[in-house]
Amino acid sequence: MKYKDSIAFPEDFFWAAATAAYQFEGAHLEDGKSLSIVDKNINPNYADTSVTSNHYHKFKEDVALMKELGMKAYRFSISWPRVLPNGRGEVNKKGVNFYKRLVNELRENGIEPLVTIYHFDLPVCLQEEYGGWSSRKIIDDFAYFCKVLFEQLGEEVKYWFTINEQSNMFLLPYLMEFNKELPLEKQKYEMNHIMTLAHAKAIHLCREMIPNAKIGPAIGLSPNYPETCRPEDVQAAREADDFRTYLFTDLYMYGKYRDNVWRYMEENGVTPTIEEGDMELLQSAKPDFLGINYYQSRVVKFAPETMENKDMSINMNGKKGETEFEVVPGIYQGSSNPYVEKTDWDWEIDAIGLRTLLNELNDRYQIPIIITENGIGAVDMLTEDEKVHDQYRIDYLKIHLEQCRLAIGDGVQLFGYCPWSYMDLLSTTSGFRKRYGFVYVNRTDDDIKDLRRIKKDSFYWYQEVIHSNGQKL
Repeated sequence: MKYKDSIAFPEDFFWAAATAAYQFEGAHLEDGKSLSIVDKNINPNYADTSVTSNHYHKFKEDVALMKELGMKAYRFSISWPRVLPNGRGEVNKKGVNFYKRLVNELRENGIEPLVTIYHFDLPVCLQEEYGGWSSRKIIDDFAYFCKVLFEQLGEEVKYWFTINEQSNMFLLPYLMEFNKELPLEKQKYEMNHIMTLAHAKAIHLCREMIPNAKIGPAIGLSPNYPETCRPEDVQAAREADDFRTYLFTDLYMYGKYRDNVWRYMEENGVTPTIEEGDMELLQSAKPDFLGINYYQSRVVKFAPETMENKDMSINMNGKKGETEFEVVPGIYQGSSNPYVEKTDWDWEIDAIGLRTLLNELNDRYQIPIIITENGIGAVDMLTEDEKVHDQYRIDYLKIHLEQCRLAIGDGVQLFGYCPWSYMDLLSTTSGFRKRYGFVYVNRTDDDIKDLRRIKKDSFYWYQEVIHSNGQKL
């Protein structure tokens, strides 16, 4: 439904953009920082994390461009091994001081810092010591990391995201490290439980140490459509939502497992270990908001029990048709949507799906929501006169913002929008070939060049969107 009267974005709406430390900062072994698991496991066919966009050395220049763009807020993550090179214990003062200077620079330029505590960059030393997120030992280490951040930055940072895309360990397991000698699915559910406990501990610490702050998760979600109106496909889509959306959000919001998902885990011997006090902790840690990373919708159909379980493959080369879909035997399998366009990386462009998802979450939880990621990865071309004509990015963001405005009219409590990404950065699977930013970084995977920042056409478009508070899309 469209409304006769245009709905305005709230006057205090957070017009923002997002990045992540390991993809943007570079300086991966400078000033006391140790390696993270993503530093170690990044796709070897593309650029590594040693330089990326060199934000660590260029943050003042980058914040100045944020101010020129008109950004009201900036979502970024803090590198765990930069702050705690040993994962715990002694704090790296140079690492903390970098984030203090960044936050101060943002504040001085009228930009609200939105901080993600964990965005995939687990210290390698903790992975090697006890298996990282596979061990409950990490809960105390993560809580200590949070405590350090709240002590050092709590006076200036009022919006915190606990864990980014916890759900992606099920769809994109290359972001985690698993024990090859143990059943993969069992490990995933164990890790998910441990991560949710760590998330809950972070919420309690935040409310204790900085009671005026707001805190919540940032979760990657997609609505699931049935491939046909065949009842089995409709049921498969509902169950896909249960396994890939509501498993996580119900744990965050209600502190409980969905009955059907738990029954599946019991029947397949993959239930996580629940210790005394676990569920009480989860139930006592309701977040202040939900952060939603949205890129695409998905189509599913019923999967016969005779099929083999399969993770979704990742299209790394930017050639359409290379993605293989996830299969959960007896429940659902992924399929293609013939009614929407796709990016070169097979990501389905479905802006209406964002409105659908926002309304479903709002109806279920009645909680404020912020879009923490939304964007299109593409091969951007720098012209001879140093322009980047990325109309495809403008088109993508425009139709998604139109659906955000309609969702606000529907009653969704949407308070911010953080396109991915503010500036070109290292794509985890496709390096610098796949670009997302409003600002072009002059480098390739093979040649660092001069790392100059060059404003794309989308920069000027988004600048006008912000200036008009979303009235001019």
